[in-house]
Amino acid sequence: MADRLSGKRIAFLATDGFEQVELTEPWQAIKDAGAEVELISLKSGEIQGMNHDEKGDTFPVDKTVDAASAGDYHGLVLPGGVANPDNLRTNAGAVSFVRDFFQQHKPVAAICHGPWTLIEADVVRGRRVTSWPSLKTDLKNAGAEWVDEECVCDEGLVTSRNPDDLPAFCAKAIEEFAEGKHAEQTA
Repeated sequence: MADRLSGKRIAFLATDGFEQVELTEPWQAIKDAGAEVELISLKSGEIQGMNHDEKGDTFPVDKTVDAASAGDYHGLVLPGGVANPDNLRTNAGAVSFVRDFFQQHKPVAAICHGPWTLIEADVVRGRRVTSWPSLKTDLKNAGAEWVDEECVCDEGLVTSRNPDDLPAFCAKAIEEFAEGKHAEQTA
């Protein structure tokens, strides 16, 4: 299925402290499916990946969130890591960027701690989601139905719990990106 996402552009939104494998595995799977991928961040230059609590590699940023528009992409991936979404959710530009994907009914995939940013964008109310277990109460308080499952999809919103779920997460994200807009996906 090397051409399943041919002609699609997928944004990855991350900043320093992202869980490296939660960016690299979906990135490669989505590229292998034929999409063009871009790394969007709060700053230009490079951002620091993490392998759990140890520094991983650095990755070049393609565009800052202030220069990016959800209208230029067919979907969005939000990797986890603790520091990454915690910093993203305090940045108005990042929160607006995420919310715009929902307003445009575009698929979004968030793994592990990634849904923290979704909470701040106020896009989880009434949705069935999963995440790293420590986000359960935050997601419930934001109006989501939290479940402990490998991969959950609710009208174009794909969520998974941790790196062990990456095969299912990548497969479902590709499926949703291939499908495109969801009429029921709203902010």
